[in-house]
Amino acid sequence: MILSDADLLDRLETGDLVVEPLDDPELQIQPASIDVRLGKRFLEFQHANIPCIHPTDEREVEDYVTETVVEADEEFILHPGDFVLGTTKERVEIPRDLVAHVDGRSSLGRLAIVVHATAGLCDPGYRGQITLELSNLGTAPVALSPDMRISQLVFTELSSPAERPYGAERGSKYQDQRGPQASRIQGDAEFGGEQGGHGTGGE
Repeated sequence: MILSDADLLDRLETGDLVVEPLDDPELQIQPASIDVRLGKRFLEFQHANIPCIHPTDEREVEDYVTETVVEADEEFILHPGDFVLGTTKERVEIPRDLVAHVDGRSSLGRLAIVVHATAGLCDPGYRGQITLELSNLGTAPVALSPDMRISQLVFTELSSPAERPYGAERGSKYQDQRGPQASRIQGDAEFGGEQGGHGTGGE
């Protein structure tokens, strides 16, 4: 069951669902979702002169990205074909009986801006800001501004609360993240790590 605006308000008021700072509930709470805003930090991918990136090599991944900070009165220009990691301004805490889906806003989709490549899920138990996988699929650059509404969160109630929610017990890699986070796939169990989980607010 997808939560309606009334359900979302009830959950926010009781405090078991957290989306903060929610500066303008009248604007941000939609009929069946909550609009979240763009943060000011971005991870840009460098055009490295190497044969390939090995996802399991943490040093290669770190060398492949650089951070850019855009202040509130500035813009980040996303060029055609570009892919960058952004972040929501809001921090979320998702209870054990809900899962959040990260969707793009229609108005930005009509400008060919997408907010996630594959990681559109925030697991039950996740806490932190949400990393956005921003791409420009169009033919013209698009200016993105910190604090603009960039995406929406749709919350679905589980049939029963998760027995092992996202977090320390699962060795989850991105719990309590602040700002955009590069891939930590090298921590996956199949690569010799001890961590698991998946999704934008997962893995």
